[in-house]
Amino acid sequence: MDTEKAHIVIRGAGAISPLGHDAVSTAACYRAAKPGFVTIQHQNTPTPVAKLPEAAEQKLQELLEANPNYKQLDRSVLMAIYAARQATEQAGWLQEEEETLQHGLAVNIGSSRGASGLFEHHYDAFLQQALSSGASPTTTLGNLSSWVAHAVNAGGAQISHSITCSTALMAIANAAAWLKAGMAQRFLAGGTEAPLTDFTIAQMKAIGIYSKLHDSLYPCQPYTLNKQNTFVLGEGAAVFALEQVNASRLKKGDYIVEAIGFGFEKIQSKTGISSEGLNFQQSMQHALQQLPKAATIDLIITHTPGTRAGDSAELAAIEKVFGAKVPFLTNNKWLIGHTLGASGALSLAYALHIFQQQRVSSIPYSIAVSQQEPASVKSVKRILINAAGFGGNAASLVLTLI
Repeated sequence: MDTEKAHIVIRGAGAISPLGHDAVSTAACYRAAKPGFVTIQHQNTPTPVAKLPEAAEQKLQELLEANPNYKQLDRSVLMAIYAARQATEQAGWLQEEEETLQHGLAVNIGSSRGASGLFEHHYDAFLQQALSSGASPTTTLGNLSSWVAHAVNAGGAQISHSITCSTALMAIANAAAWLKAGMAQRFLAGGTEAPLTDFTIAQMKAIGIYSKLHDSLYPCQPYTLNKQNTFVLGEGAAVFALEQVNASRLKKGDYIVEAIGFGFEKIQSKTGISSEGLNFQQSMQHALQQLPKAATIDLIITHTPGTRAGDSAELAAIEKVFGAKVPFLTNNKWLIGHTLGASGALSLAYALHIFQQQRVSSIPYSIAVSQQEPASVKSVKRILINAAGFGGNAASLVLTLI
């Protein structure tokens, strides 16, 4: 007797980013193509960054006031908690009774940098010989999932990890594996990043990729025709409530994680990328092999961080994999910058927005991609999402609307 096929379904989603603190505020920014960039002074130089807007900051402040223990946590952890509570509430899983742990609910929240702001704060205190006892427990990467678990009373496995900018999609992959293995009944997975600190910004500038377009409305310009680096750091978090559902229980409007592919190439440089984007080729091919034979990709949300090498490598990989039938390409970094370990999760959140609105925001600058106008994109049912990180790794996820 054939076993009924099971699918990984998204039951809830939560996000906080430079575009907003919920689906309504974020959708409004996407429709208006309203970016979240501001210019700050970093080492006496005007520097563009993508920060949370005032309304989102207010939501984080309300979260802080709701629990005095949260005052010791890094900003990355707070954003993860905020997004996770959104996701669990939307899924109907939010358990407010502290005495009742949901042992079947597991958590995997990732970050590229972790508690960057708090770590730098404690290091400054160390230099002043005033290091507090909270320095070690509040700067470990494990804070991410353990505090999220506290916030939603999840009693299952708690995993925090970093695989640089592929982190969030790897968290989704972990969730899918655990659910399919029967090691969890429900799963919260996603990514968070709060990298707008002096040292993190300085690191990106030292690589030579940071945007100098501080006086532009769009300082981060993936696919740009201009031959310059336009990388801009952004902050944010997105978390998803996932469960495994038999095919007979699927209903119209469900979002399923249909495939997850991985790629890796031996690095030739400190950033680990080849001109052909071999890691992207592998991850996309791996994901596409898992789809039904007649399946087609309607749209790709690219990783493209706004760097010359990174953007061109991914575009070359897409052309190699899809040939003359390259799907419509888009991304959200021209609005929110590169959120590092959270970027894949915020791309996934953008995919949900596209499914719901059935429209794509028009990129307002000249791009080096030949494709139709966004208005021509109709009936989007299957989206491929790419992410890649330092070290040569890449991940590709296919999300499908039933």
